[in-house]
Order: sequence, then C-alpha cells, then structure tokens
Amino acid sequence: MNVGQVIREKRLAKNMTQQELADRVQITQSMLCQIERGSKIPTILLAWEIAKVLDFELNDYVSEES
Repeated sequence: MNVGQVIREKRLAKNMTQQELADRVQITQSMLCQIERGSKIPTILLAWEIAKVLDFELNDYVSEES
C-alpha cells in the first residue's frame, strides 16, 4: 500500500470528502486526488498535516507499507 492509498483509506474511514480534507490542509482537491492516486508524493510537512487531520501518526504510513 502506498502513501496515497493510506491517505485515501484513512480519509474514507473518517467519512471525509477529498474537498473537505484538501480544505483542511490548504491544498487543492486536484492535488489531493493526485496524491491518493500515487502520481504525486506529499512533502513531509504535508504528510504530517494530513496525518494530523485524519488522526493518525506518520509511522502509520510506514506500517501500512510493510
């Protein structure tokens, strides 16, 4: 599972739309869509912001990858 898949899974578990999450982390919905599809990789800071909004730890990205 890649970073984008982890984000999508966590976002859906919170019943949050792409637009809602994008607004909360101050990016466009298009950028979030690209991250979730795996065509863009978020910066560490953005990954941290997304994790904070979705209530999980950065380590969860790695745990899901294993």
